[in-house]
Amino acid sequence: MDVPLDSDARERQRRAMAAFLKGLADLVLEESSAQRHRLLQQWSKPVAQRVALGRAVENVTVAGMGKGGRLILHCTRNDSRFREGDLLRLNRGDPAAAPHWQVSLEQDEDTELEVSAEGMMGLPTDVFLREPEGWVLDEDFLDLSQYTLDALDQVGDTAVGRTQILPLLMGRREPKVDGARYQRGLDLAAAWGLNWNQGEALAQAYASDLVHLIQGPPGTGKTRVLAYLAQALVEEGERVFVTAFTHRAINNALNMIARRAPDVPVAKIGQSSRADDLTVANHEQFVTSPMAEMAGGYVLGATPFATRTSRLQGVEFDTVIFDEASQITLPLAIMGMLAAKRFVFIGDHRQLPPVLTTRYSAGVFRESVFGALVDRGFDTMLDETYRLNAELTDWPSRQFYEGRLVSVPDVAGRRMVYPLPPQRLAAILDPAQPKVFVDLGHRNITTQCRQEASLAVDLIAELLACGVAPGEIGVVAPYRAQGRAIRNLLRQAVPDPRIRRALVVDTVERMQGQERDVVLVSLTTSNPGFAADLAEFFFQPERLNVAITRPRSKLIILGSRHVLRAQPPEPELQAAVAMLADLLGTCSYHSAGGGG
Repeated sequence: MDVPLDSDARERQRRAMAAFLKGLADLVLEESSAQRHRLLQQWSKPVAQRVALGRAVENVTVAGMGKGGRLILHCTRNDSRFREGDLLRLNRGDPAAAPHWQVSLEQDEDTELEVSAEGMMGLPTDVFLREPEGWVLDEDFLDLSQYTLDALDQVGDTAVGRTQILPLLMGRREPKVDGARYQRGLDLAAAWGLNWNQGEALAQAYASDLVHLIQGPPGTGKTRVLAYLAQALVEEGERVFVTAFTHRAINNALNMIARRAPDVPVAKIGQSSRADDLTVANHEQFVTSPMAEMAGGYVLGATPFATRTSRLQGVEFDTVIFDEASQITLPLAIMGMLAAKRFVFIGDHRQLPPVLTTRYSAGVFRESVFGALVDRGFDTMLDETYRLNAELTDWPSRQFYEGRLVSVPDVAGRRMVYPLPPQRLAAILDPAQPKVFVDLGHRNITTQCRQEASLAVDLIAELLACGVAPGEIGVVAPYRAQGRAIRNLLRQAVPDPRIRRALVVDTVERMQGQERDVVLVSLTTSNPGFAADLAEFFFQPERLNVAITRPRSKLIILGSRHVLRAQPPEPELQAAVAMLADLLGTCSYHSAGGGG
């Protein structure tokens, strides 16, 4: 039974909430200011310098219009850091001067690009007809800070914010579990064939009156649990909102719901250009979707920002499920939480944290919502991986999950199977060695290594020749420059664009949530001083955890032992260097030149 607060206690609580909200607002404003300042500084540099830094593409020609109103662009050379999905600014050399338009990079085939300008009332094509040449593509960003600040104002001014959301986030409110609903959740999980911890996670989330966290280490079936939880709630007539930091995560969750529960009404609200990998209906606005006239339960997916715009503004839900919640900041979480009465956070705080421009003061404001709420007695960790074989599971289990993560028996002994035996690089590709470190021994490399890129492409070519499907091969690189170097070499070695597009070559951020039979990790850097300067990024344990847990059967790490000579001054970063050394020491070792 809650005890009423006296006037002094109420005032202390009011002040604490005000201080908490001010800290969150300061973070939002500092992030927005830092992003804008960085971009303006970059735009002020000459075009040639921006191009040399990989921040721009020059000599762009508008070649025509593609499907869906996309612009087809040609350029003479593309050494940019850009990748599909990035927001760019099409301009005449000065991004801050007219004419300029914000576009989204939809397809990158080196010197042929496709960009979309959806939501901008269309581009004035007559401009491009008069002047098709001489355009430049620069980085851009969309400042959404005002939406976030408005949500913070709302949470402080509304009863649900003051009595549920803020007390929960500040550690002053705990959920209660309904025993009968908990048992029903266990029965549903058993009927659906979930393992014990998956069933426990579903039942706890289903029965909680306020919140539950589900920690899903790599390959443990968190999206499957999400899908069945959504089905259980919808069958009771609930309106369920599925959201995440990225469109890819939202699409993946909605696709899984549709696959596991085909009778559940499910759709996404958002731009059609973000629905290429979506298997359910996409609607620009809630009011144009069938759900707007639906009396029963349903699932809608969208970003948290959609709840602050005409797409979803004013639409109320019963439960909001956050996927990849370890990447969601507290302000962004509040935005989504305001749309519902109950909250489920699914993620893993041992994988990638939120991406922040500023190095904000330590503490809760820098944490993800998952990191802020975990270990408070209302979370369940899934502990059986259906992805990683036993050798690939052992190291991350010991380093990140207290030895609790195990491979299910059916996959523990899994090995690569080649329809045709390797004719080249057979020692590296040996199925009996699930975890390999290839030491190229290079020195003084920073963000792009031709040796590693060349070997990565040779390995991909041989895997394809062995009959491995291109969709089962992935490459992870720490830098966009290295990813582009590998993709450029791939265009020569693998001329078929359909095969290249099935291959995944990207950074850790884009690979989280994905899996492949075989994954190559290109460490790239071998300059110890450079690695020490970037140690917080390069040696970040969560980044390493994601990179090495993408493969089902085989992990191949390409790098140079010289990077382990990095000596960052901070003890925690020294420990991160030692962690990488420990990982490489558990791999089968292959030397590929370099000497010294």
